[in-house]
Formats: sequence, structure tokens, C-alpha cells
Amino acid sequence: MSGTPEQAHMEVLVADLRKVPAFVDQAQADLEWFVAQSKERRINVGETVMKEDSPADTMLVVFEGELRARRENGPQDGPVFTARAGEVTGILPFSRMKVYGVTGRAVLPVRMLAFPSSKFPELFQRMPELSQRLVGLLTDRVRNVTPAELRDCLQRLRVAGRSSTLGPEDCGLLAQREEEIRSALKPAEYKDEFARVEREEAIQSWLEGRGVAEAWKLAPLLADANLTDAQLESFAGDAGTSLGPELTRFGTLLEMERIADELEHSTARISDLIKAIKEYSYMDQAPLQEVDIKSSLETTLIIMHHKLKRGIVVTREYAADLPKVMAYGSELNQVWTNLIDNAVDAMKEKGKLRVRAVRENDYVLVEIADDGPGIPPEIQSRIFEPFFTTKGVGEGTGLGLDVVHRIVRKMRGVIAVKSVPGDTRFHVRIPIQAAV
Repeated sequence: MSGTPEQAHMEVLVADLRKVPAFVDQAQADLEWFVAQSKERRINVGETVMKEDSPADTMLVVFEGELRARRENGPQDGPVFTARAGEVTGILPFSRMKVYGVTGRAVLPVRMLAFPSSKFPELFQRMPELSQRLVGLLTDRVRNVTPAELRDCLQRLRVAGRSSTLGPEDCGLLAQREEEIRSALKPAEYKDEFARVEREEAIQSWLEGRGVAEAWKLAPLLADANLTDAQLESFAGDAGTSLGPELTRFGTLLEMERIADELEHSTARISDLIKAIKEYSYMDQAPLQEVDIKSSLETTLIIMHHKLKRGIVVTREYAADLPKVMAYGSELNQVWTNLIDNAVDAMKEKGKLRVRAVRENDYVLVEIADDGPGIPPEIQSRIFEPFFTTKGVGEGTGLGLDVVHRIVRKMRGVIAVKSVPGDTRFHVRIPIQAAV
């Protein structure tokens, strides 16, 4: 190895990264970029790798050792998760996880790379095949976690069934009450984790006041089910002395329904994401091809949903007679990604984004518009220059408007901008017929 100690260490980390199955065939330059964005971490046995209820903002690539994760606050008899050398854990691209639900500790000395989730948009653009694999890991996570959760539910149902003292007549009344409650239930929407904890504590106190055993274990279940005080009181009136077992049974059945719904939605969502990734990167297709502009824009919006969902209202206007264009599909998607990403950043992630596509003579005109502060007039003529940016170090995707300009020109297209405070519009015109 040659060069500085830092360069030598970079080569070691890249070599380690290439041993991880998800990264094995990625380009050298992309692996070097990934390492440069990451922090190497060493965790001694017993030390914390991730802490439950803390922000889920880091993807972890394990090089050495082993970590195990489980809930340490509240009920601790749930499933245990293990991550070993060669595996990727933590937050994954497109995951909806906001906070870690478990605490992970090293059971063998761990050496790993910690990659920030803030870099996921750029990761996707640089390494779409890797992104597809990481989305595949989401499928594996759902597949592995769901059976463990369901086994835990079934065990709770068995114990509750053995503990119940209700007679047949009381069971009928309680079943009617359960149906009334179930039909009125709404999904729990706590403004933050503190609100959830407060609700759990209030339910725990209510249960303890009625002599329910292991109230600390039952309270989170009922808080997640979003049972109101009035519903709990009505249930208690019909359950009598069997309140604890019957609430455990009812809460567990509601949890199993939620798991089934989440499994159905997660599977469909992951399938849509993988399809979108393939379309976004146009894998295994010729560079120049017929491109459906509407589909291209929609695919990009799906991919960027994680950034748009925070506070961006998107409106779409697609002409019904949009023809397909001959273009470089994956590069065209990069154009939309960069323009949308810049618009979102300009609006500070809160505002209105308009995506419009119409036919204009021999071109398809795409307009990406935002209601941000606008581009200062004195720099509008420079924004397509190489390396010119108004963003600070570490902000944005790292791919500037000069790249967008170069891609559009390569397709014999035209890009222009009009900007005043509250109304910035980028116009991209792509010729319908391929340039000769």
C-alpha cells in the first residue's frame, strides 16, 4: 500500500467492505465514497451499539464481532435480534422506523462502519443496485420479525385463556362489547415518544388500581391499541374479576390484526420500491431507449418520498397526450432527482412542489416548480456552471446543476430557469425523437 496513513486505512476499510455480501461487487470509487461518509466504530463487550427510543439515523455494516438487541425498558420477554460479521443492520433506506425499538449490545467485540441516513439520497443515486439489495433486507427483516412477534402473541393468548374465569353468558356479553370497541378504534397517533409513555403510564395506573397483575406489561399493548378511558371502563364493567386476562387477550388479538395489516402493507410497499428502483436505474437495459416521462417522474417521486413526506405538498399536472421520448433513462431520472432535491432544500423541506409535463411541438416540456425564496438574480446566469453551488459543505446530493445541464444537452434538450421569490421554475425540454 502507498500514500498517507489515511489512504492506507481507507484501502483497508474498502477491502473489509467488499467482504460484506451486499457490497461485494460494487465499484471501487463507490466503496471509497461510502467509507468516506462513514465512521468506523469499535464496541467492547457489553457496550451499547444502539439504544431504544433514540433516533434511528444510522445504518451499521458489521465487519467483526456480534451484537444482540432486545427491549430493555418495559417488557423484556420479546424477541432477540442478532447481527454478525458481514451483516447490515440499523436503519435501512426507505425504512419507516423513526426510533430504535430495541437496545443493541456487543456480545463479542464489534468493529463496524456507521453510515448516516442523511446520506441515503446520494447513496441511492450513486449505488442503485446496492439500494435494491438493502430494500431486500427490509423484506428479510419483516419476514424474520413477524413470526417472532406472532409466537409471542400466541403464548400470551394461551396464558390469558388459562387464567380467565368468565362463564359462557359473560363471554357473550364481553364479545359484544369487544366488537363495539373494535369498530370504534382509530390508529394511535402520538405527537412524540413522551406522549406515548404518558399514555402507557396512565393505563398502567388504571390497571394497578383494579388489581391487574403485571400491569407494566399490559399497558404498552393497550396504548398501542389506542383504547380510550371510556372504552377501558366499559370493558372492565363486562370483564369483572377476569379483567387482566381478558384485556390481555383482547389487546393481543388487536395487536395480531395490526401485525397482519403491517405485513400486507410492508410487502406491497417493498415490492413497489424494488420495482421503482429498477425503473429508476433502468437496470439491464440499453442506455438509449423509449422513456415514458410521466412514469419517469412518478418513479423519482416514489424514490424521494422519504424526503417529500416531511412537509412538501406535491401537485402533478400531466398532459393526457404525452408521447414517449428517446432518451437515456437512468440519466433522465438523475435530472428529476436533482431538480426536486434542490427545490426541497430551497423550501427548507416545507412548501409546495409542482411537477408538470406537456407536449410542446417536437419536445416534451417538464416543469419543476417550488414556492421557496427563489434564486438571487445576480447568480441565475451562473447556476449551470461546473462546481457552482449555493449549498454549504455536506448539504444536498453533491450532484450540481452542471451535471443536470450536461445530461440534458447530451440528449439535445434544453434547460432554463425562471425565478422570483415564491416562484422558481425549471423548464426541461426533451426532444421526442432521438438526436442523430
